[in-house]
Amino acid sequence: MKALHIGAGKIGRGFIGAELIKSNYELTFADVRTELVRALNAQKSYTLHIMERDGESEKISNFYAVECDSEEFFERFTEADIITTAVSMTALPKLAQTIATALQRRYINNCNSTLNIICCENGIRATSQLKSCVIQLLDTQTALWCDEMVGFADCAVDRIVPIATFDNTLDVGVERYCEWSIDKNQIVGKQPVISCAKFTDNLEAAVERKLYTVNTAHCATAYLGAIKGYKFIHQAITDTAIRECVEQIVAESSAALCAKFGFDSTVQQHYAQSVLRRFENPLLGDTIARVARDPMRKLSPALYFAYPVTLALKYSLSTDALATAVAAAMHYRSEDDIQSQQLASIVAQRGLVQSVQMVTGIVDRAFLQRVEQKYSEF
Repeated sequence: MKALHIGAGKIGRGFIGAELIKSNYELTFADVRTELVRALNAQKSYTLHIMERDGESEKISNFYAVECDSEEFFERFTEADIITTAVSMTALPKLAQTIATALQRRYINNCNSTLNIICCENGIRATSQLKSCVIQLLDTQTALWCDEMVGFADCAVDRIVPIATFDNTLDVGVERYCEWSIDKNQIVGKQPVISCAKFTDNLEAAVERKLYTVNTAHCATAYLGAIKGYKFIHQAITDTAIRECVEQIVAESSAALCAKFGFDSTVQQHYAQSVLRRFENPLLGDTIARVARDPMRKLSPALYFAYPVTLALKYSLSTDALATAVAAAMHYRSEDDIQSQQLASIVAQRGLVQSVQMVTGIVDRAFLQRVEQKYSEF
């Protein structure tokens, strides 16, 4: 079986690509960075460092690398059984033209084997978003062929891959934990065999459980930690006051998720606590700056704070702790983060309440007043 993974960055090498290789796929990495492609082909391997106390590591090899949009790329795409991506949500629309061209070539070459495309970006229904862009670029015949032969399967991924440096620049540091949930209803043909992947018929629940537990807790820890001047996530989450606040934030988000999906509250609570324990690992060296970056995006209506708030309000549940999370995110400032500077400018021009409304889409007056009160306390 052949796989093509687009995006040979830390997530690509440290999670998706590594898992495909361990699942016995003949893997090709694709990337726009010429030097990275050359390095991968020259070294032919790299080390996956498991950032735990036992110091375990894994050698990753048996791969090839090509540049995106090269002739080799299109050849590998035509031969592939599975395509995965890890390029960021903002890059997916730009990737659509490349995917459309590759699918057109696959169709012209009369390829009669099915293909599944799985986008592993940290977002909601990323593959479906890519599909909508790709289909618009295809002619009618190729689009009809795609409906039958190409699956665009959404997924949810979870693994902390922090910024870490090693003597070999290709090496990647990761936590041991990883989770990869794939929508089995969107798979075309035979279901792929991937060692750590779980195929589910209720991906919406898996995605929201991950985003509004893991990412909500992670970002809340970062913004609260930034206020206290911490540099690392593990420092923030082991601060008693921050830990208690994050637990309350996740409890409110969890209650909303349980109301929507019927999750067992005890199971969800245990899951949330396991997430916070992952953040305690000092060997990850996970920085506040990495997790907190782009606060306007993370405050947007579909993401980590605004959505749980909207969901909780729908079910008439408490949002007091989530108001603290929103206030902390609005408070975040970094000279190295453009969005935090833009946020500061918006608050200066519009005032806090109007700024929260604009960025989050939340209009509930009582909630906005709580955010304003929490903000004034920082």
